[in-house]
Amino acid sequence: MAEFSDALDDIDVPDPSLMNVVEQDTLKWVFVGGKGGVGKTTTSCCLSIQLAKKREKVLIVSTDPAHNLSDAFCQKFGRDPMLVNGFTNLYVMEIDANADMDKIQGEMSAAAGDDEQSVLQSLMGDLTSSIPGIDEAMSFSELMKQVQTMDYDTIVFDTAPTGHTLRLLSFPTMMEKALGKVMDLKDKFGGMLSSMTGLMGGSAQGPNGENPADMMLGKLEETRTIINKVNTMFQDPTITTFVCVCIPEFLSIFETERLVQELSKFGIDSHNVVINQVLFPEKDAEELAEWFEAESPKLSKEAREICSKMMARKKMQDKYIGQCFDLYGDDFHIVLQPLLDHEVRGVEKLTEFSETLVNPVDLEE
Repeated sequence: MAEFSDALDDIDVPDPSLMNVVEQDTLKWVFVGGKGGVGKTTTSCCLSIQLAKKREKVLIVSTDPAHNLSDAFCQKFGRDPMLVNGFTNLYVMEIDANADMDKIQGEMSAAAGDDEQSVLQSLMGDLTSSIPGIDEAMSFSELMKQVQTMDYDTIVFDTAPTGHTLRLLSFPTMMEKALGKVMDLKDKFGGMLSSMTGLMGGSAQGPNGENPADMMLGKLEETRTIINKVNTMFQDPTITTFVCVCIPEFLSIFETERLVQELSKFGIDSHNVVINQVLFPEKDAEELAEWFEAESPKLSKEAREICSKMMARKKMQDKYIGQCFDLYGDDFHIVLQPLLDHEVRGVEKLTEFSETLVNPVDLEE
């Protein structure tokens, strides 16, 4: 792409690859996210394969309710880490937020006496309906508690589409405020809450003498502690970074800009953008237009129509790629991933395609 090459010659821009992520040994958590359908899962898998070449143990975690990692690797995964076929140090797990919430409630019910379980379930139901997102936040805290104890050098999060991911990343800030208010209410009305619990039939006590209200609040305090710790790690660029993935179309670029701005508000490091499905990234539309003009008389009518549509798509892509370089070129590593003539599925094809993340397209060709 001559126009981008000329721009790159004029300024000192970051290397257009994800080698900076692979070589940053301190990174513990790498989030990969963007609009739906832009290739987040493929990018997550490819990045993880490259990380596995430099790390002793790497884990990919899918936080998207519609899991795709099993489809990408052509191997069935579950909520427990499983080794990817063909690797000795790359693992995958696909979490289930509903199952995690059921686990939390089950643990609390098991710790309570038989007479208290219905009261505890009622309190949990009222709490989750009163504070929007607290059920997801508690599931998120369980996930974070789990991954913090795992022995992996780096964990790559294959996230859900942007809106869900932003809500996930906002949990630490949101829940710190919400749980702070809940704990303040506990301090003010704890005695009254215990009395109300007794009136509701919760006369028995748990194995440690807790009533249902204290057990629930204790779980919330544990969640708050984990979330505070996670929030600190989220905002440490030596530990956490976010890789934005998009395609060269208006809606995707627009959503990427919104994502970058929101990440900045949360204090989460982001300095990499992967642009997938790029038509002939080493060439620009002007070069192809010259070729098309010269070869057009030799082509059939149908071939000219096909090439004409391809040219229109290429011009549109170049425009939005140019906008990406205008927005992020000074500070971000922008990686152009070519559109292929086949699906990238299975370990062999993912491994081959992963090389394009660390060996950038030469824009000067």
